[in-house]
Amino acid sequence: MVESGSCCALLVAQLAAERREVTVITNSAFIASSVRDDPTVRVVLIGGIYQKDSQVMVGPMVRSCVEGFYVDLLFAGTDGFSARTGFTNSDQMRAQAVRDMAEHAERVVVLTESEKFGRRGTVPLALGKKDVCVITDPHLSDEARGELAAAGVTTL
Repeated sequence: MVESGSCCALLVAQLAAERREVTVITNSAFIASSVRDDPTVRVVLIGGIYQKDSQVMVGPMVRSCVEGFYVDLLFAGTDGFSARTGFTNSDQMRAQAVRDMAEHAERVVVLTESEKFGRRGTVPLALGKKDVCVITDPHLSDEARGELAAAGVTTL
């Protein structure tokens, strides 16, 4: 399952480039559209209220749609991280979509750029007791790495 965001879109593009036979369950119309002509990528687009700026589906229909799935991994983006609140988003509806999708995944993999760790969104993702891993670039600060470790988040 893949949530929206630029890093998540890059992941799906890489899977398509490697010609992997994969099914992508996503709430991102952008991601679905980006691989629409690739015969190796099957897309399940989760419905909901369409946010035009981010090209993403949000709202209670997301929750209803994901109830029919259980996946090993949810790949999600973030707008920031705080040692106090954990991962954050700037949009309440998108944060809720992440929470709803995370409920149906064994593990959450946050894909983000290291500079996001110097920022904080206004809405906590509130992933609870989920097993969370972060994949980021090599410029992650030692301070951010320590905060993630203290929060029980594995960093790659």
